Amino acid sequence: MVNRKWKARAHRRSLSPQVEFVDFGATLVGARTGKPDMGQRTLRLAVLISGGGRTLLNLHEQIRTGKLNARIEVVVSSRGDVRGVERARELGLPTVIVNRRPTGRLATPDKATRGGFDDRITEAVAGVDLVCMAGFLSLWRIPDEMSGRVINMHPALLPEFGGPGMYGRRVHEAVLAAGKAESGCTVHFCDNEYDHGPIILQRKVTVLAGDTSDTLAARVFEQECILYPEILQLFSTDRVRLVEGKVSITSEPVP
Repeated sequence: MVNRKWKARAHRRSLSPQVEFVDFGATLVGARTGKPDMGQRTLRLAVLISGGGRTLLNLHEQIRTGKLNARIEVVVSSRGDVRGVERARELGLPTVIVNRRPTGRLATPDKATRGGFDDRITEAVAGVDLVCMAGFLSLWRIPDEMSGRVINMHPALLPEFGGPGMYGRRVHEAVLAAGKAESGCTVHFCDNEYDHGPIILQRKVTVLAGDTSDTLAARVFEQECILYPEILQLFSTDRVRLVEGKVSITSEPVP
């Protein structure tokens, strides 16, 4: 693991004691030092969001009730005007907002904006054991040193119904339009493509006659609330292994 000292210069305004609005940079809120250690009992998490934060709430509740050996070190949002940021603040979680489309006097060409966004996300999550995407809609180009430490929840059975533009209600509408008999959710390791990377585990639901995108989404989300904590608990006990693009779940911790 590369141990880097990050230097952030951010144009920001404070929204609350826990939240910073950031155009190009990210101010880290809360201290996280030392190298990630996947052997520790308490898994240090960063949760990336772009919307309502329901998955964040679920993970927080699983931790609060002692069902998941983890700690949310930081929440990163690509937008500052979403309910998920309010929820993170209400829970007292350190929160960083990195705006994907900066405006104002610091605005720069697209290429520079792309690189700046990626760097600030990387900076914000430095020092955690695992990054959990939870409805994060922007493409973050993951640095090599974080390969195998970023996972995503997708509300369909990948590799179907994934990719750019396939999120939220659009996914469930596509499943229904295709006449599928079942749907579900997938947690996978992330690479630098949308909804792509080695699959860890999936859970399935039956598509019922008369289903709408809303009713199907509700049943899929119930399974998401089971699957994500289940997989994180496997990580906390060192039972997930990724070797040459293949995932295995071991019965004992990986040596």
